[in-house]
Amino acid sequence: MIKISPSILSADFVRLADEIKAAEDAGAHMLHIDVMDGHFVPNINIGPAVVESIKKVTKLPLDVHLMIDDHDRYLRDFISAGSDMLTVHLEAAVHLHRSIQVIREAGVTAGVSINPATPVTSLSEILHDADMVLIMSVNPGFGGQEFIPGTLGKLRQLRKMISDGGHSVAVEVDGGINPANAKEVADAGADILVMGSAFFRSGDYNATMKKVNAVLGNA
Repeated sequence: MIKISPSILSADFVRLADEIKAAEDAGAHMLHIDVMDGHFVPNINIGPAVVESIKKVTKLPLDVHLMIDDHDRYLRDFISAGSDMLTVHLEAAVHLHRSIQVIREAGVTAGVSINPATPVTSLSEILHDADMVLIMSVNPGFGGQEFIPGTLGKLRQLRKMISDGGHSVAVEVDGGINPANAKEVADAGADILVMGSAFFRSGDYNATMKKVNAVLGNA
């Protein structure tokens, strides 16, 4: 089954608890939480306290994506806040293996993300240690962007690297995913699809999930 992870970046923050419950009721498999610091990406949003609050209002796994500089300084804060999955950016890492080790030792799924211009080959030395790779299909920092077509080639290349190396790594894609391109992205190698605007601005979360599940062939 291809999993759908709605991104709260596109949710109505005035009604965030209600939005999260609606996503859960619609059948979302997890909840994607982007964390931005205004340095690594040109936007600022939430911190560990908000993640901790979200944890209290949902049973969905929290898929936390750190788009921040100096992520090592905050790993334990986000782990303590209730992250079930915690992803850091290769581009922001000084000692990536150490970061992954800290996350995994806490019993949290450890992910590594790369930006659109970062080659997949840069992941070759971390695939053995990571639980998940997150491919950005837009430049990170803002919702509502269009999917970058070249991501499909990167996905196929990554899937081959995983297969050839015998690694057990999930592949997540974030940026511009919608019902029209979901199957193409999944067929290229994605296991988890992050949906932001296409989900939270659809007007009908149940219908959106039903449509995407049908397109993907999810039972």
